[in-house]
Amino acid sequence: MDEEIQFYLSEAEESMAKSLQHTSQEMSRIRAGKASPAMLDGLRVDYYGTPTPVSQVANITTPDARTIFIKPWEKNIIAEVAKAIKNSDLGLNPQSDAEGVRLNIPPMTEERRRDLVKQAKTESESGKVRIRGIRKDVNDSLRKLLKDGAAEDAIKDAEAKVQKATDSYISKVDDLLSKKEAEIMTI
Repeated sequence: MDEEIQFYLSEAEESMAKSLQHTSQEMSRIRAGKASPAMLDGLRVDYYGTPTPVSQVANITTPDARTIFIKPWEKNIIAEVAKAIKNSDLGLNPQSDAEGVRLNIPPMTEERRRDLVKQAKTESESGKVRIRGIRKDVNDSLRKLLKDGAAEDAIKDAEAKVQKATDSYISKVDDLLSKKEAEIMTI
């Protein structure tokens, strides 16, 4: 029984770590006023009939804090990259030339910053919900072990460890949010 309890505890820790990582990735996609190649992570380009992440068909650089430059490895897909950016929800206007596609990141208004903070809070809350869901699933599994004859003290200790891990990961999500909030609100 102790091995099963340890298994559930390690599964909980691993799943919570993955949830934190996912939340961190989602937060990095939220534009914070300065150019970042991570802004294009969800963007897919039609590459010979296959939707392909832009990072797999081009080199993405940030020559300065307000510009992203996308240099496709094949010149014939420059138009496809520009089209994908126009059709995306990024709200950016691509400028293409013979070398690649340039994106100028406009300075954000106060209202846009507040909207992005709301978006970051929503993302952080969904991360917390995922972590709490993991806690619930593990606690349910532990209660099943209790019914199957596991020691009550061992289950209580395991539940306390799961709660401690949950609190720790929720705190880490809160830290991510406060950093992102500061990054967004910094002019």
